[in-house]
Amino acid sequence: MSAHQSSGTPLPPGLGDAIRGTAEDIAVLLRGARDTSVPVPGLDWTLGETAAHLAQANQLMAEIAAGHERGHGDGTPGSIAAANARALAEFGERAAEPLAATIVAQAAAYLDTAGAPDRGAAGPLATPMGTMDLPTLGAYLLTHMLGHGYDIARAVGRPHMLDRRRVELTLPFMLAAMPRVVDAGAAQGCNARYTVRLWGGGRFGVEFAEGAATVGERPLDRPDCTIRIEPVTFLLMALGRVEPRAAIARGRVLTWGRKPWLAPRFPTLFKAP
Repeated sequence: MSAHQSSGTPLPPGLGDAIRGTAEDIAVLLRGARDTSVPVPGLDWTLGETAAHLAQANQLMAEIAAGHERGHGDGTPGSIAAANARALAEFGERAAEPLAATIVAQAAAYLDTAGAPDRGAAGPLATPMGTMDLPTLGAYLLTHMLGHGYDIARAVGRPHMLDRRRVELTLPFMLAAMPRVVDAGAAQGCNARYTVRLWGGGRFGVEFAEGAATVGERPLDRPDCTIRIEPVTFLLMALGRVEPRAAIARGRVLTWGRKPWLAPRFPTLFKAP
């Protein structure tokens, strides 16, 4: 049991270790990179820009956890993208070593705050993706690091650090964020009930009524469609890193129910910021 998993911390078991381990895994990838000006597959950023964004985001979340108000868009994809661009333009560091050190240090700063006795009863925190408690902010921090950790791994041609356990620890944030990232155009008029089951673990329900999503921690009793998905594929698909039909073709996604044809539509109903 780590120091950040003591009885005084509000974080769920394993989350602190996952945050620390993911930050360190990303730092190892960065320190092994010869050139941070290389492009990142699937992004408009270079490796250095991606690492700089991650360093800034970790600092932002550490400061929010400590109770500081920090504005960074309003949760919509456009506003967050604009805030990211402004922040990058104001931050010139692109070298691997200092960015790796900042990513690790700011992840540790979040954990130090979360583990402090006086933060155990911390009230709601205002984040770029809405109001959330300290543990959900930690899941947000982990989700963000895993997404860009995957990007960095692809850029340097090394294995990524995503695994089933780390993905499951992102679920509190994912469930909180899903109603906020519904693509209004794609979901217009949608009325459907989904149950999502991750291989070997988490499960949840999503009900669409006239295009609005209600997300619950329990599977729905009579879903129109049940989606069973490999956990890493689930997170990468949710973050827009994997194309849904390709994942289905590779056998990473299984579907059944009264309306199994609704499955390919499910990921298209959301737009990650």
